[in-house]
Amino acid sequence: MKDLVRNHNIVVFSSNYELYADMSNRVMTLLSEYASECEIYSIDEIFLNFHGMDHFNLKEYGTEIVKTIEKSTGIPVCLGVAPTKTLAKLANRFAKKFPAYKRVCLIDNPEKREKALKLTEAGDVWGIGRRYADKLSKFGVKSAWDFSQLSKSLVRKQMSIVGERIWRELHGESCLPLESVQPDKKQICTSRSFGQPVTELDDLSFAVANFAGQCAYKLRRQNSAASSLMVFIATNWFNKNLPQYHNSKSVTLPVPSSSTTEVVKFARFALEKIYRPHFQYKKAGVIITEITNADAVQGNIFYQTDLAKHDRLMVAIDNINNEAGRNIINVAAAGKGKSDMLRNKLSPRYSTRVEDLLRVKP
Repeated sequence: MKDLVRNHNIVVFSSNYELYADMSNRVMTLLSEYASECEIYSIDEIFLNFHGMDHFNLKEYGTEIVKTIEKSTGIPVCLGVAPTKTLAKLANRFAKKFPAYKRVCLIDNPEKREKALKLTEAGDVWGIGRRYADKLSKFGVKSAWDFSQLSKSLVRKQMSIVGERIWRELHGESCLPLESVQPDKKQICTSRSFGQPVTELDDLSFAVANFAGQCAYKLRRQNSAASSLMVFIATNWFNKNLPQYHNSKSVTLPVPSSSTTEVVKFARFALEKIYRPHFQYKKAGVIITEITNADAVQGNIFYQTDLAKHDRLMVAIDNINNEAGRNIINVAAAGKGKSDMLRNKLSPRYSTRVEDLLRVKP
């Protein structure tokens, strides 16, 4: 791609997760002030509950919201307003696609709903996707409107209760309430593709230790503990000129834990069981496959590690890292200054690093 980039003056940036996360938090914080209840669905999506705001002109209110977000953060956003989450996602899609909406689209009556469904392919409806769309095509379903005209019993038979909920949502019946409290994750995964091929066990071990540490931190944030974990490694399947190898290993912890030292220890143990020399590894990762509540951990009389001491240590480390910066304190197994990604085109982190602040000359 280098010649294409050079010939067309294309600007390339490495992934800047710190900047993305901070700007997302700023946008979500601002948006949450416009409704009594909200659900942060992803890093760039949020649902706002406008229930009880019938006396508002929601078109004007929505326009005020998108203008405020762009003025305050520089990020253009689009807003879709509808009686259900599925229709709101559809309205948001139209707000993005058609400039005439000026980034705010309302589906607030049967006529608008019908028009939107007829202009939308079934596979583009939230929750249907291409797999179900192919299945539904056998029944003559091409558009979201076609899907909405099927009988409820047929939809349930072909797509289970999940499909029935989508069908009812498209008819304006709210079946997916806002989750203002995010549910705990049932599985946690941290993985990366390496910027350069990795061959040595030590280098792989540094990466896996970092991934395991991140998983442990995520566990502590939701007050959970890992009962088991899996480590996987893989070469680059796209390079057919190199020998290929991939493998994974699951390990059950003696006692469920969220301690970084414990999770890292067992992750490295799993890695050593599957590592094979003379391969160029492209990707590795750690997956927490069983998660339990940290307040209901079953002990093990044969495992004498002082887990209460580990818990106190993790609290102290998290407090310091939250104040002083990520990974200021880390386990030695994770290495120092080791990077698992090639990020030599990283843009400045304007909003989280003082040294990256823009400098204005008088």
